[in-house]
Amino acid sequence: MAATTVTSAIPNPPVLNQYNYEDWSFRIKLYLLAEDLWDVVEATTEPPKPEDGEAEFKAWRKKDAKALILIQNYCGSANYSLIWGTETAKAAWDTLAEKLNPAQEELFPLVPREDLNINPTSNDENESIHIDEFGLHQPFIVNVIRGDWDLVKEYLSRNPEAIRERGSISGATALHLAVSYENVNMAKALVELMTEEDLEIQDANGATAMVYASNKGITELAKCMIEKNKKLISLPCPPDNIIPLVRAYSIGHWELARYLYSVTPLEALLQDDGCGGAEIVSESFRAKKLDIALDLIRRCPNLAVAKNYSGLTPLQMCVTMRSGFLNGMHLKFWQQWIYDCIHVRPDLAVYDIRINVEKGEDGPINERDLIVRSGMGILRGLVPNPRELFGINHIYKMKWTHERTSEILHSMCEVIKDKSSKQLQGSVVEAAFFEAIKQGHVEFVREIFRANPPAFGLTGENGKSMLQFAIECRQEKVYFFLYKFTGIAPRLLTRTDQFSNTLLHAAASLSPVAQLNQIQGAALQMQRELQWFKEIENIVPPKILEVVNITDGMTARDLFTKNHKELAKEGERSMKEIATSCTVVGALIITIMFTAAFTVPGGNNGNTGKPLFLNEKLFKVFIVSDALSLFSSTTSVMTFLGVLTSRYAEADFLKSLPTKMIIGLFTLFFSIATMMVAFVSTLFIMLGENSWIVIPVILLASAPVVSFAWMQFPLLVEIFISTYGAGIFAKKGKPLAATDVL
Repeated sequence: MAATTVTSAIPNPPVLNQYNYEDWSFRIKLYLLAEDLWDVVEATTEPPKPEDGEAEFKAWRKKDAKALILIQNYCGSANYSLIWGTETAKAAWDTLAEKLNPAQEELFPLVPREDLNINPTSNDENESIHIDEFGLHQPFIVNVIRGDWDLVKEYLSRNPEAIRERGSISGATALHLAVSYENVNMAKALVELMTEEDLEIQDANGATAMVYASNKGITELAKCMIEKNKKLISLPCPPDNIIPLVRAYSIGHWELARYLYSVTPLEALLQDDGCGGAEIVSESFRAKKLDIALDLIRRCPNLAVAKNYSGLTPLQMCVTMRSGFLNGMHLKFWQQWIYDCIHVRPDLAVYDIRINVEKGEDGPINERDLIVRSGMGILRGLVPNPRELFGINHIYKMKWTHERTSEILHSMCEVIKDKSSKQLQGSVVEAAFFEAIKQGHVEFVREIFRANPPAFGLTGENGKSMLQFAIECRQEKVYFFLYKFTGIAPRLLTRTDQFSNTLLHAAASLSPVAQLNQIQGAALQMQRELQWFKEIENIVPPKILEVVNITDGMTARDLFTKNHKELAKEGERSMKEIATSCTVVGALIITIMFTAAFTVPGGNNGNTGKPLFLNEKLFKVFIVSDALSLFSSTTSVMTFLGVLTSRYAEADFLKSLPTKMIIGLFTLFFSIATMMVAFVSTLFIMLGENSWIVIPVILLASAPVVSFAWMQFPLLVEIFISTYGAGIFAKKGKPLAATDVL
């Protein structure tokens, strides 16, 4: 019998069961109150009868019918039979309260965990067991939970059927409960007494005891059960119907996962088009547990393009693993040096450190290795664990991950070796390839080309070439690698996409936000954008400069101006703010040092009019430092005035404005330093070298210099390197043959 629906509905209604009656009844009551129907359910007075008035009776009957239908709709199909045949809403409500209200403990008496004396390591300390589920076998279940094997064994000798008895509500057996409470010894003893078919008994949710062991990560129990019944390896785990190996892997029980992987047949991982195997490899990338993934991909490379439960392939998951490639890490120079010195043992199962100091597969000892070896020996005597102090263990783990990722990627590329560019176009390989370009994973790009050089002909969205896409994403390392191929096919430099966008149009687009955020300040960001545009402008043929695209109807130069208009304004604003602030500081220094030049320390000789300390060395230091501070601060102010009055054309951000900022900041820093020298020398002259106050004042005088250097010197260095350094395109080199590149 299907219940009639009402026009309104409760949002996210709870499904009524034996455990949530209070919550269900509270929410349903609120809804009935909101619909003005609760009075017919509460029924504090006698309901009207036909003889009391036909209109009043019909109104009550209509409200009662609405309330009854609503209760029937939301009591759940499992409980509908309890109220089938009831004629009023009050009768239905009272029946559900009588049958399901947990306050009536005579229906389902609860045994608290503390009264059962169970294993204290179980996860849920407030969990309770519904003993009445098991009817006459209640004593047996209680002793199973308590872990009293002697009483359990005695009971089973008289009632052997109890071992496979299922609870009337949960459907769980004694073994389910023993595993749930992590009572390992009790569970192993029960397994010994059970048949293979008994181990396949499922609870109300369709889960076997093996599923419970997988969820808990109990390797010992899993071994015991699988040795008894091998079929448990392939039985699915609800609610997502995945095998125990995949469940253990997704939860993160690595010891259990390694065991299950050793006994799970490959065929079980290749079912459903390899979904389970793809999930394991994908999860390996997320958790950086790559040993199983490497072995699995070597055994079945086709899993690289199989979809996991999320609809992604391991090849795509590999690309999203930023820490899986060296390019995704930002190492300092000394960290890079340690990284290069570390050798990862290919068959190592646990993390360890070994600097290459032996002659073997890695070649003879070189001078750098000897330095590392001697340095590590000295450090062992100075600190307890130099590997941790200098982060060597962390760098080793990083390199281990990189090399294992590279090995997995190499094996995954086996599936594309014989594929043509047409077969790869539009596939998951193409999607992963362009994602690698976007992320800047040049290692991934190189590996794909090694496996399939024709893949260079793949095009992305709107027909963009790989070189064009790398320029658009501002990934210079990928650009360097792809640029070397243009020596083979110069026509790629003139290639356009579907909207007639050239390589220069790609350079004219605004960099992705993630790339811009790596550069400090809008002015330097604008400079980097100009450097990219100039770089591409130098490699493309002159005719490309006049190509007009379809979407904007602009040349690359016009498009650059349009896209960078706001960035140029922001760069102008930031540079003017810096120049204004520094001009104020410089003007103050000029005033101070100009006055100090005519306020001689110690005064003048009344007879000669010359300074009293004219022949002192410290006086000469004062005069020279005062003059240098005055001249440098004046230069700084004039330079920053030049910044304030600049025209701020696009080209000015490339050299002119950065050069002025370099000069202004350096001279300002120099003027502050020499001003402090002049101040200290004056103190020496006035107070004498033996005064106790001189040294503390000198230390305090260094504070302004240090603070300015700490806050502004990094900006000065960054501007200088960006303007006059080697630049990001210094390593580009010349185009080479494909064999040399790969």
